[in-house]
Amino acid sequence: MTEGNFVDYVKIYVSSGKGGKGSTHLHREKFIEKGGPDGGDGGRGGHVYLVGNKSLWTLFHLKFARHVKAGHGGDGGGDRSTGADGEDKFIEVPLGTVVRDKESNEILFEITAHGEKRIVAQGGKGGLGNWHFRSSTNQTPRYSQPGLPSEEIDMILELKVLADVGLVGFPNAGKSTLLSVLTSAKPKIADYPFTTLKPNLGIVAYRDFQSFVIADIPGIIEGAAEGKGLGHYFLRHIERNSTLLFLVPVDTPDIKAEYDILVNELKKYNPEMLDKERMLVISKCDMLDDELKLELKIQLDKDFKNIPYLFISSVAQQGLTELKDKLWNMLNTEN
Repeated sequence: MTEGNFVDYVKIYVSSGKGGKGSTHLHREKFIEKGGPDGGDGGRGGHVYLVGNKSLWTLFHLKFARHVKAGHGGDGGGDRSTGADGEDKFIEVPLGTVVRDKESNEILFEITAHGEKRIVAQGGKGGLGNWHFRSSTNQTPRYSQPGLPSEEIDMILELKVLADVGLVGFPNAGKSTLLSVLTSAKPKIADYPFTTLKPNLGIVAYRDFQSFVIADIPGIIEGAAEGKGLGHYFLRHIERNSTLLFLVPVDTPDIKAEYDILVNELKKYNPEMLDKERMLVISKCDMLDDELKLELKIQLDKDFKNIPYLFISSVAQQGLTELKDKLWNMLNTEN
């Protein structure tokens, strides 16, 4: 999937169908002079549904479908015939889609399961025909009910990617490079900050035909929680990851300080982020000899007593198998 095809935010207007009106028909038949009322009911207006589809990874298919309208219910007829129900509309969305009301910004619901179906706009109920209103004192009612009106809603669809592991790090930390060597994903890689502007997903093939999903999140900068850089635009994607992989290059002047900034930004955005499993990966370690690596290890043991860490090199393919093993254990160990 190219970066331009990844769409994780769309505004869409939906309208259900209005209900059909009931009939005021009076029965007419040869030799039956006063057949009485036999007006049928109006049909139900069409609903608009959102349906979860695990095969979708983006909202790109809705980028240009800004209006979705269901069909109106048919009117009732004579001989107590009911009008046809309006055509329902089904909008398929990827798992992890959050639905908001555009006016109030209130979260209405989330789609998290394949095949999950939720009504976003309910079709109007059809009106009752005059057959329902007959009585001993009014045997030929000449009135019926109109159908109920349609529902309209302006809504926002936000996608929070569903991945097992989220790659967290400063811009240009090597996240895209790591994703490209761990998976078959082909993210854009270049030697400048904010190369990645959209989340990239990749499937890591593990032993015995098992796998897990890893997401390369656009780089965090200090102040991201207040909206600096790409701000909230990408931080919401990290909420879905069960494990966070902090990536810090070995040539960073102060690894602990950079790690603390990343953690602080996540905390300011959503304190629950700190409840997730965390792991620190020191990248670009092909630049170190054994002596420098030992010195760095002594310092890291002091700074990161409760956080597991690992030395890797994406370019030199060092430490990647061990990284997969540790991530798999973290994902499959119950706390």
